[in-house]
Amino acid sequence: MEKKALIILNPCAGTRQANRYFVEIIDIFCQGGYCVEVATTAKSGDGTVIARERAADFDLVVGIGGDGTFNEIVAGVMESGADVNLGYIPAGSTNDFASSIGLSTNILKAAEDIVSGTPTTLDIGTFNGRYFSYVASFGAFTRASYEAPQSIKNALGHLAYILEGIKDIPSLTPLEVRIKVDEGVYGGKYLFGAVCNSTSVGGILTLSENHVDMNDGKFEVLLIKSPSNIIELNQILLALTTQNYSHSSLISFFSSGNLEIQADSTMPWALDGEYQEGADEISIRNIRSAIKLMTKSDSSNPAKD
Repeated sequence: MEKKALIILNPCAGTRQANRYFVEIIDIFCQGGYCVEVATTAKSGDGTVIARERAADFDLVVGIGGDGTFNEIVAGVMESGADVNLGYIPAGSTNDFASSIGLSTNILKAAEDIVSGTPTTLDIGTFNGRYFSYVASFGAFTRASYEAPQSIKNALGHLAYILEGIKDIPSLTPLEVRIKVDEGVYGGKYLFGAVCNSTSVGGILTLSENHVDMNDGKFEVLLIKSPSNIIELNQILLALTTQNYSHSSLISFFSSGNLEIQADSTMPWALDGEYQEGADEISIRNIRSAIKLMTKSDSSNPAKD
C-alpha cells in the first residue's frame, strides 16, 4: 500500500533555498514510495492549522522551513492527536533544533535522510499550554531571536542574533524570577534563563551533548544571575565558553521535568525563537517521547532511551 506524505513548505524561510530545490525534493519522496501532497504557509500560524486539520490523513508530515515552522507543525500534530511520523528539512537562518538532532543542512540530503531514515522519539514542552520543540527563554538576547530583521538573519545567520542582542546590553536589567523545579526552588535576579531540549540556543549558547538527552522526560535549565563586577562577568563568560558551569557561582545548570515559574507578566519570552507573551504564573511541562521524527539510520542519536 502506497504511503502518503504531506509536505508543508514555508516559502519565505531563510534564504528561500528550499524553493529552488522543491521539484527535486518532491521527486525524492516519490522515488521513496510516497504519494505526496503539498501545502504552503502564507502567514504565522498556518503550519499549525494545516497540520491540525490534515495530519491524521497521512503517514508522514514533513516541514520545510526554520525552527519556527517546525514548531507550528509539531503544535498542529499534537493538537490533532494523529499518530504520524514527522520529517524536518531545515531551511531557516539558524536551525538550532535541527543542529541538535544532527539533521543535514543540505536540503536534498535532509530529504533523502527522511525517506531512508527511522523514527526517533523526542520530548517536547508546553508553556502554559503552548507547545514548543526545544527552548523557552527569557532575558538577554531573547528579543534578538524574534526581532532581528529577516534580511539580516539571512545574510549573517547566527551572527545576526549576537549583533541584535548586543543592542540590548545597555538597557538590560535583572529580572526577578522564582522557579520551582523537581529538585527545589531557585529565585533571584537573573539576566538570562533557558528551559531547553537542545544543544544550541539561538546560535549564541551551546550546551555539551553530554548534558543533553532529548528523550528523557526532562529539560536542561540554565539560569544566569546578574554579575556585580567585571570579574564575575568574566567568570560567567568563561563558564559558558568552556561549558564548565561550576566556574561561576552565578550560573545554575540542572535538569527538571516540570517547572512552575513566577515572574513579571510584562517580561517577554521566546519559544523556539518566536515571541511569547509573559505571565505572572507560568507552568512548563515536559511531554516525554511526544513526537516521532525521521532521522538518518546511521546517525549518533542524541535522543537516548
